[in-house]
Amino acid sequence: MSPSPAMAGLKPLVAVGQVTSTPDKELNFAACAGLVREAAGRGAAIVFLPEGFDYIGRDAAQTLSLAEGLDGDLMGRYAHLARDCGVWLSLGGFHERGQDWPVTRRIYNCHALLDPAGRLVAAYRKTHLCDVELEGRVTMKESGFTNPGTEILAPVSTPAGKLGLSICYDLRFPEISLALRRAGAEILTYPSAFTVPTGSAHWEVLLRARAIESQCYVVAAAQSGKNHESRTSYGHSLVVDPWGAVVAQCREGPGLCYAEIDLDYLHRVRREMPVQGHRRPDLYGTVAAAGLAP
Repeated sequence: MSPSPAMAGLKPLVAVGQVTSTPDKELNFAACAGLVREAAGRGAAIVFLPEGFDYIGRDAAQTLSLAEGLDGDLMGRYAHLARDCGVWLSLGGFHERGQDWPVTRRIYNCHALLDPAGRLVAAYRKTHLCDVELEGRVTMKESGFTNPGTEILAPVSTPAGKLGLSICYDLRFPEISLALRRAGAEILTYPSAFTVPTGSAHWEVLLRARAIESQCYVVAAAQSGKNHESRTSYGHSLVVDPWGAVVAQCREGPGLCYAEIDLDYLHRVRREMPVQGHRRPDLYGTVAAAGLAP
């Protein structure tokens, strides 16, 4: 067995996948599995896949019909892939039929984290649902077929650092990033499927803002290109460091980008500008989340 990056004195490497999911789950799995195997071959400790890595349906009816449980065939195949490649998998934006599916007939947008043994370590369900209407450009109503999650999960210890889980539209709410930072997060994840109008205006600036205000690495895997005849995604998967610099970014179309996670640098940034200790809860309260210990 080869030594871990930490044991070898190397900085852990993360890989960020960019895909163009369609309603065809088999083709999507083949594309994602190819990226995971490529990243594992490069020595990545964690591979991040975007929201809708499993599929992107043409409409709500198709989206619901294709959904599975976390104990279903597709997640079983990803568990096998994690074991086979010996990597952590961040699978952000799985269309999950939860235990309440027989009653509600609605799904959850679930960010699943698998360890190299294929075990489900965490399952965060998207708390902010994307209901937007940009006249003549974008109309989305995620709440029409999706249940909102009810909790923010504590950061998970991984070989690259303590990972805080979010999904796409959560990016617009700094309260989550600040609560996760207060709970010990070192890396924030935003697997996404931004549209072209919203992505071109807001994607990079929001991700950099979350990194700067939390002094965390931010990893954002994204959908890219034409998912079906009425949906095109923005792409631009990227990694931002704790100072707010973009240190890795995907080109157009499917592919991977890589970044080293330098926790020594992260702690230096926090030490030299200790904004966490400068907060004034006496004036504006503390951003925290139920169940998250500071």
